[in-house]
Amino acid sequence: MTDTLKIVPSTDNVTTGVRNPAVVAEGLADVLADTYRMTFKTHAYHWNVTGPAFYSIHKLTDDHYENMFAAADELAERIRALGQLAPMRMADIMGRSRVEDLTDMPSAREMMEDLAKDHENLAHRLHALIELSGENKDPVTEDLATERSAFHEEAAWMLRAIAAD
Repeated sequence: MTDTLKIVPSTDNVTTGVRNPAVVAEGLADVLADTYRMTFKTHAYHWNVTGPAFYSIHKLTDDHYENMFAAADELAERIRALGQLAPMRMADIMGRSRVEDLTDMPSAREMMEDLAKDHENLAHRLHALIELSGENKDPVTEDLATERSAFHEEAAWMLRAIAAD
C-alpha cells in the first residue's frame, strides 16, 4: 500500500494555500510603502548629490532606485495574488511607511548615511515579514522578502562604505 498525501485546506486563500493572506498582505503593504518612499528619496538624492564622489553616488543611486521601483511592482502584485488590494493612495503609502525625510539639504555623506539607515530599517522590516510568512505557510512571500532583504543589506553596506571616506 502506498501512502498518499492528503491535502486538507486550512487556509483563507485556496489558490495560494496561505493561512492568513490578509495578515501577510498587510506586512507586504508596509514593505511596499517603505520601498516606494525610498525609491523617491533615492531618486531625489540621485538628482541633487554633489561633490567629489558625485559620479559613483549618482550611478549607485540610479541602480538602487531602478531596483526598488521594479520591486514595488512585484510587492504589489504579490498582495494581489493573496487576494488583497494593494495601497492605492499616497496617504496610505505615507501612513504605512517608516521612512522619514531630512529637514535640511544633506551633504553627499549625509545622503549616504541617511539612505543606509533606511535600507537597514527596511531589511529589518523584511526580516519580520519573513517570519510572518513562515508562520502563515507562505513560502512565496518568504522567498520574496528574503531576496529583498539581501538587496537592502547590500545597499546599506555599499552606502556606508562610500560615506566612510
